Amino acid sequence: MKLNKVLEHIEGKAITKNVDLDREVQMGCGADLMSDVLAFTHNGTLLLSGLTNPQVVRAAEMAGVEAIVFVRGKIPPPETIALAEERGIPLLASKYTLFETCGRLYQAGLPSCGLFELTLRRWHDAFGG
Repeated sequence: MKLNKVLEHIEGKAITKNVDLDREVQMGCGADLMSDVLAFTHNGTLLLSGLTNPQVVRAAEMAGVEAIVFVRGKIPPPETIALAEERGIPLLASKYTLFETCGRLYQAGLPSCGLFELTLRRWHDAFGG
């Protein structure tokens, strides 16, 4: 899904300058724990988060995240925006909650980052059947 479609579906806004709205994301992941981002995202992921500190950008860069959407109407501080622009990671904003923003994108056809399959395997390993 292209970032212009992401913005359309979440009624969002671009935060960083010179965002390439034709940039593609392959899947989405909603997380506020950066350890989950590092463990479960893949290259091409769109990260949705309520955390706005610079560590979000650093974790996203390490995980191969393509772009970040800040939810709940949050706007990151200037140091987060500057770091994202320096690293080439587009920052977007949504006025909706994490749950609703993820739901809007999933309903529009953006798949999950695959965490469900991993969780399902762990569930079956722990509890059987």
